Amino acid sequence: MPNLLAIPFKKTYPINVKDPARSYIYAHGGGHPDEFRDDISLWQNLRKDGVGGVVHVDRISTSLLYHAQLVSILTKLPTDIHLEISYAPAFQSNAVPITLKNLAFERCGVLFNLAALYSQLAASEDRSTMDGIKRATANYQYAAGALAFLISSGLPKLVYSPDDEQIPRDLSDAFVKGLEWLMLAQAQECSWQMAKLNQYKNGLVAKVAARAASLYQSAAQTIRDASPPIKDLLPSDWLPHIQAKAHHFQAVAQYRKSMDEIETSRYGVEIARLHEAQSEAKKAYDTARRGRIAPPVLQDIQSLLEIVQKNLSRAERDNDLIYHHDVPASSALAPIPPTNLVSPTLPAGLADPASLIGSGRIIFGDLVGWGAKEAINIYNDRKQNLIKEKIVDVSSDLQDAADTALQRLNLPSSLEALERPIGLPPSLLRKAEEVRLENGPAKIEVSIEDVQRLAQRDLAILDEAMDILDSEASEDEAARRDTNLNRLPSHEANLELIDKEKRYRSILSQAATSDETVRQKWDEWEKNIVELTWPEEDLEASIPSSTISSSTFTTAQGKLTQTHARALRVQLEALDDVHRSREQLVRRAQTLAAADDIRDRVLKVASGFERLVEVEPAMFEDVSDEELSKYDKFLKEMSEIEQKQGVILSEIERRNELFLQSRRDDPSVKEREHALQSLDLAYHKYREITRNLDEGFKFYNDLATIFLQFKEACKNWSHLRNQEIHSLTRSFQAMSTGSRDDLDHDQDSSAPPPMASVTHTPPPSRSPPSPKARKQPVGKSSLGLPSITSSDWGFEEIQLPPPPQKRA
Repeated sequence: MPNLLAIPFKKTYPINVKDPARSYIYAHGGGHPDEFRDDISLWQNLRKDGVGGVVHVDRISTSLLYHAQLVSILTKLPTDIHLEISYAPAFQSNAVPITLKNLAFERCGVLFNLAALYSQLAASEDRSTMDGIKRATANYQYAAGALAFLISSGLPKLVYSPDDEQIPRDLSDAFVKGLEWLMLAQAQECSWQMAKLNQYKNGLVAKVAARAASLYQSAAQTIRDASPPIKDLLPSDWLPHIQAKAHHFQAVAQYRKSMDEIETSRYGVEIARLHEAQSEAKKAYDTARRGRIAPPVLQDIQSLLEIVQKNLSRAERDNDLIYHHDVPASSALAPIPPTNLVSPTLPAGLADPASLIGSGRIIFGDLVGWGAKEAINIYNDRKQNLIKEKIVDVSSDLQDAADTALQRLNLPSSLEALERPIGLPPSLLRKAEEVRLENGPAKIEVSIEDVQRLAQRDLAILDEAMDILDSEASEDEAARRDTNLNRLPSHEANLELIDKEKRYRSILSQAATSDETVRQKWDEWEKNIVELTWPEEDLEASIPSSTISSSTFTTAQGKLTQTHARALRVQLEALDDVHRSREQLVRRAQTLAAADDIRDRVLKVASGFERLVEVEPAMFEDVSDEELSKYDKFLKEMSEIEQKQGVILSEIERRNELFLQSRRDDPSVKEREHALQSLDLAYHKYREITRNLDEGFKFYNDLATIFLQFKEACKNWSHLRNQEIHSLTRSFQAMSTGSRDDLDHDQDSSAPPPMASVTHTPPPSRSPPSPKARKQPVGKSSLGLPSITSSDWGFEEIQLPPPPQKRA
C-alpha cells in the first residue's frame, strides 16, 4: 500500500440500452424509434469506455465525453426508462451489485469513477521529482472537484423509488464528502512536500502542514461521525490511515514551528512546541500500529518521532544549561494559522459539457425532451381541472341550487296550475315523455339487479383471495407437523394481507348501506315515477282541474293574482335565459379546451434553452399561466351568471310570496298544484336514482380491479410460501437419509432458494378465520368511503374509483 490512498473504481456491468430506449420512445412519442438508431448505438458504444475501470490518462476525456452525453440524454429522457443499471460497491468489487432503473444512478457512477481515475493517476505519479509532485497535486484536486460536483449536481437528482430494495451507500453525501476531504488532504500533503523540497521557511512549512492536518481531520471526522454509519464501507486500514495522517501532520506543524521559534530565540516556546509534536507523533504512531496501516506511513511517523525526541532532548538540555527560559503550557501556545494551497478543481468538461461535444452528434438531440412533454401534460391536466372545477362543476352546482329553490317554492307547478286550469303543462309533458321513452321503472329495476350482481362478484373475489390464504395456512400447519420449519407461521406472516382484506370488506359494508338508501328511495318514489310513464290522457286524467273560471279574473283579487303571476313568469323566463347562457358558456369553454394545443409553443420555448440544459417542467410555468389566462373570460362570465342567478332567485321568492298571498283561499288550485308538484318531484327523484345507480355500477367495476390485484398478490405470496415448504422438506429428507446425491440434486434444482434465507421482511399474514366469519352483507356502491389517496385502498398504482357523492 503506498503512502497516499487512491479511490477504487465502482465495478459496473454491460447493459442493453437498445430495447428500453426504443420502448420508451415508442410509448411516449417524439418520433419513431428507428429515427434514433444511431443515437442508441452511440450511447451503447460510449458507455463501454466511459464508465471507468482502466487507469490511463486518455480515459479522462472518454469519461468526460460520456458524462456530457448523459447530461444530454437526461434532458430528453426521464431517469426511469426501465433500463437496469448495476454497480458494485466501490470497495467491494466482488460483492453483489446494486441494480437500479435510474439513469441518474448511471451518471453518479460515471462521476464517481472519474474521481477514482484522477486519484489513481495521482497515486501512480513518481513524487520523487518536482514534476511528479505537481501532477499528483493537480490530479488530487481534480478528484476532489469531481467529487464536489457529484455532491452538488449528481446526488440531488438520484432519487430512489419505493421499489428499490437496496441503495448505494457509497453514493451518500457523507461518504462522498469524506472522500473529497481526503483527496484535498493528499493534495495539500503533496504541496507540503513541494514546499519542503523548495526549502521554504519553517514557519510557512508549518502552516502548510497545519492545513494538511486539518483536512485529514475533516475527512476522518466526516467518515467517523456519519449517520447512518459509513466507515464499514471502507477497508479496515483506511480510517486509521487518515487519523494517523492527521496526527502526523499536526506533529510536523509543531516541529516546524519549533524550528521557527529557535530563529527568534524563543527557547521555552520551542520546547513546548516539541512536546506537542512528540504527543501528536505518539498518537499517530499508536494509531498506525493498531490500524496496521501501510509500512511506508508507519516508517514516516516513526522517523518523525525519533527526530522530535532527539530535538526535544537537545532543546531541554540547552535550556537547562544555557537559556533558562520558562516553558509555557501547551494551552498557552498560539495556534498555527493554516495556509491552504489546494482547492477542488472542477474539470472543464464537467463545467461545460457542451464544449466536449462541440459540433458532434448529440444523443437524442432531435427528440422532444421529457421535461417539455411533461410540461404539456401538466398544462393539459391543469386545463381539464380548471374546466371541470371552475366551469362544469360550478354550472352543475348553480343548476342544482336553482332546482332546489324552485322545488322548495313549488314552482313552476303552482304557476302552471293557475295558468292551465285543465290539461298538463308542456314542461311536465316533456319530462314524462323522457321517462316513458327510457322505460324508466324497468331501467331502474335492471340497474339495481346489475349493481347487486357486481357487488356479489366483488365479494366473491375477496372470498377467493381468503380461500387461497386459508389453503396456504392449512399446508403450513400440515408441514409443521412433519418438519421443523424455520419461518413465521401463516397467522403471523400474512398480517398485512389480512388487514387489507378487513379494510376492503369494511368498504363493501359501507357500500351496502349506501345501496340500501338507494333501494329505499326507489321504493318510496316508485309509484310516482311509474305514473310518469302513463299515456298522456291517463296522466292528464289523474291531475285535478282547477275550478277557476274566466270571470274570476275580472275581480280585483283576480286581477292582482294575474299581475303577480305574470311578474313571476317573467322571472322564471329570466332564470331559463340564465340557464341557457350558462350551458352555452360551458360548451364554448369545452370547445376551446378541445382545440387548445400548447405543444408548438412549448417546443419553441424549449428550443431556446442552451444545449444540454436539463429542461424541467417548471421552466414552462410562465407559458402555462399565460395560456391558461385565455379561460379567465369564462370564469368572469360564470361569476356574473352566478350573481345574476342569485338576484333572480331572490326576486322569484319575493314574487312567489305575493302570488301565494293573492290566492291563499283557492283550494282547487292548491290541489292541482300539489299534484303537478308531486309529478315534477318524481322526475327529479328518477334522475337522482339513475345517477346513483350509474355511480354504483362504476364503483364496483373499479373496485373489482383492485380486488383482482389483491387476489393475485395472495396467490403469489402463497405460491412462494408453498415453494419454500417443498424446498425445505426435500432438504430435510435428504439430510435425514444422509444421501449426498439427493442434496446435490436439490442444489442444482431450479427451484428458488428458501425464503427463510432472504433478508427482507416477510410478506404480511393472517390467522385463518372461519368461512362464516368472513361472510358479511354487501351492497352495490359506497357511502363515506376513504379518499382516493387513502392508504386504505392498498394499491396506489391502480386508478381508484372516485368517492361517490352522499346519497340522501
